[in-house]
Amino acid sequence: MQPQRDSVPKNSIPKVEGALPPGALQRTLAIIMGGGAGTRLFPLTKDRAKPAVPLGGKYRIVDIPISNCLNSGLRSIYVLTQFNSMSLHRHIQASYKFDNFSRSFVDILAAQQTPAGSQWYQGTADAVRQNMRYFLERPYDYYLILSGDQLYRMDFRALLHQHIKLGADITLATKPVARHQVSEFGIMQSGVDRHITGFIEKPADESELREMKMSRELLRAIGSNEEEELFQASMGIYVFNRNVLIESLTNDLFDFGKHIIPSSIKDRHVSAFIFKGYWEDIGTIRAFYEANLDLTDVVPEYSFFEPDSPIYTHPRFLPGSKINGATLRQAIISDGCIISDALLERCVVGIRSVIQSGATIRNSIVMGADYFELGQTDSSQPSIGIGRNCVIDRAIIDKNARIADGVVITPEGKPPNFDADNYFIRDGIVVIPKNAVIPAGFWI
Repeated sequence: MQPQRDSVPKNSIPKVEGALPPGALQRTLAIIMGGGAGTRLFPLTKDRAKPAVPLGGKYRIVDIPISNCLNSGLRSIYVLTQFNSMSLHRHIQASYKFDNFSRSFVDILAAQQTPAGSQWYQGTADAVRQNMRYFLERPYDYYLILSGDQLYRMDFRALLHQHIKLGADITLATKPVARHQVSEFGIMQSGVDRHITGFIEKPADESELREMKMSRELLRAIGSNEEEELFQASMGIYVFNRNVLIESLTNDLFDFGKHIIPSSIKDRHVSAFIFKGYWEDIGTIRAFYEANLDLTDVVPEYSFFEPDSPIYTHPRFLPGSKINGATLRQAIISDGCIISDALLERCVVGIRSVIQSGATIRNSIVMGADYFELGQTDSSQPSIGIGRNCVIDRAIIDKNARIADGVVITPEGKPPNFDADNYFIRDGIVVIPKNAVIPAGFWI
């Protein structure tokens, strides 16, 4: 009997039909929106920017859009941020270095005071507007604007090819979603020609929904069942022509999705690029938690085992993980871990994690540590990692947390949202923040 393998991931990238015009990739600038304060991901964003939150054991969220760009041949990338940007800056500097003989770059643009203004970014469009002088320094023809908190794999060459082929002013990526999901998104309406003619933000009215439903012809054109009831949800991924972006921002509108795109539909050629692969917004604790644990499935919907389109990150040169008699079921174990006689079921274990004997961890994310602790330096507090005989269920343990022996962590019997001194509960998941100390025998 052949073992089951992570061999046919459902999120494979479709091949690009047709070739891009010569030099199109070199004339495209990618702009990744780092997001605001990341309140929906608190407390994971307490000390770091949202794109710097660890993902999948050894990556950061920002590695996803950057890797999608690099795998698509895009080498000019800015990341916009304004909150807690030090951790993100350090990660990008260590991860994305190009040689001195190319114009390739991945740079951070943090909000700053300038003669033109001193305001924080008020939205995605405002963030781009405040940095336009940098974006216009080189003769880019196309601007690819991406979100920094999504998990997906897309070849942006296909998006650019359609944008250029159809002669669009703006192209936005859309994903077909079912009726029960429409209240979470801005919903677009387009024909088989992909020309967007209507937009409704988070529709609830039944008559509006009937109008926005994808037509049988469009469903057939994208290879879906004609009988399905699907709607086009905006993914927050846009391509703008240079002059169109300049003209679209000569106002005081703050957001692309809420303001710029709806107003542009009336008098510009706005096109829909329909994407059918895996895509997940991981901007909330619940979505982040589930997306991480889904990676442990035998054949996950999103897989990091994609040799043709790898996800890049900081090369750390850590030793292989050491497992001393543990029982593991559906677990991802990152580099540099030491696990001793523990039971792990459906877990993502981050770099440099230390898990002591007798520990039981289920349905949880352990993010690991930023450094190895060589010997006990302070006897008044436990070592970094998970202590002996701990029981952890439905939890996220952030980096450098010190969980002493005999600790029990579970959301069972507690309110879905709760704040305490050294832990938080969000969406029914216990979150132990970075550098927290949980004393021996403590029950959460």
